[in-house]
Formats: sequence, C-alpha cells, structure tokens
Amino acid sequence: MATDALVLEQVNSHYGDSHVLYSISLTLRTGSLLALLGRNGAGKTTTMKTISGLLEATSGKILLFGQDIAKKNPENIARAGVRLVPQGRRIFPSLSVEENLQVAAQKRPIQNPWNIPRVYDLFPQLRDRFKQRAGTLSGGEQQMLAIGRALMGNPDVLLLDEPSEGLAPLIVAEVARGIEQIKKEGLSILLVEQNFNLAMSVADDIVVLNTGEVAYAGSAADVRTTPDLATRHLGVF
Repeated sequence: MATDALVLEQVNSHYGDSHVLYSISLTLRTGSLLALLGRNGAGKTTTMKTISGLLEATSGKILLFGQDIAKKNPENIARAGVRLVPQGRRIFPSLSVEENLQVAAQKRPIQNPWNIPRVYDLFPQLRDRFKQRAGTLSGGEQQMLAIGRALMGNPDVLLLDEPSEGLAPLIVAEVARGIEQIKKEGLSILLVEQNFNLAMSVADDIVVLNTGEVAYAGSAADVRTTPDLATRHLGVF
C-alpha cells in the first residue's frame, strides 16, 4: 500500500503562550493536491509554517512519507523534500531571474528533476526576463519565480501559501495552469488559497480550518456537488 505524502496527526502549535493549532489532522495523498481553506486567521499559514519547521509543533506527528519530521529544523525538512512558497513570495529582488533560480538549485532523487530550462517551459514569461532583476518583475511574474525557485529544490511535497494573492484574474489563470502542470508531474501539493474558485479548479481534496481546528475535510468532488459543505465555514463567496 502506497504511503501518503504528508500526514498531520493531532498537531498542536503555539506562538509563545498562545495556542494557535488545535489537534490538526489532515492527509495529503501522494500525487494529489489538497486545498487548505479558511477565513483570515483560521490557522492556514500557521499550518504551513509548522509543516516546514518555521514554527515548532508542540505535540503531534508530521509524517513525510511515513517519517516523522515534526522536530526537524527547516533546513533538514527542505532536504527531506518539502519546499514552501511563502505568502509574499520572498524572492531576492536584487538578483536576476536566472540567479534566483540558480541559488535555489538542489539535487534530489526525483523521477523527473527540475532545472532552469524546465522552469522556463512551465512559465515562459520568466525565460523572456531571465536577466531582469527580480524586484522589477510584475507581481504575477514574481509569483511564478517563487514557484520556480521552489521547484529547483526538486521537492516531493510543495507547499503553496496564497499564490493568487494580489494578482489580476488573467495572471491567476496562468498561475493555476502552472499548478495543474506541476500536479501532472506527480508532485504532491498543499495549497493555501483564499480564491475559492481557483482552489476548486485544481484540488483533489479539501480541508477547511476555523480558528485553528479542522472544520471540514472531504473530497473536492463532494464540495463541487454540494459547495455548502465547505462554504458555510468560509463566509460569503
């Protein structure tokens, strides 16, 4: 039986004395996309930070292909095959597009390794601007570069935190196309997204968080048939 890519079992996290994640459990199936939804402050970004080691889980297990990574530091979690595309992109603005990709390169034993030409095939706009300083790119191009940088680490699991934030609808569609293509490659993706329609267009499974707890978990197919399963936890869409 195949091992799931990422499993959280009863994970709790704290910011100082503040309890922010309450016994979160979720499963990212290998080769699938799990959309993590919720209102602002629901705990979505906190979950991503906890998985990637930026915030330590105070209890519970985080299983990456069956191995518990809950107590590892961010560098070791990245080496193990998890890459985070953080909210706000956080590229190196003074480096060129290509330099941003070069510094992120890491060799890992995946089936179809990522390199700069493959990133350019995924996002042709980046090829056209390969010498341009990253800080002068449009918001959409910066998001594509942030995703490309993560792929250069050749991850098994990709964490995408609000990739459509602040982008025009046409650019959102282009980013969604890129995410679909990455998923077809067999990469396991955990997507945090406020854009419900984008999330539903790419997701296999849905988890809705509400104030640090799982309010709903189910298949995207069920939510497409009965949107109220998810949207009643999310407010107005």
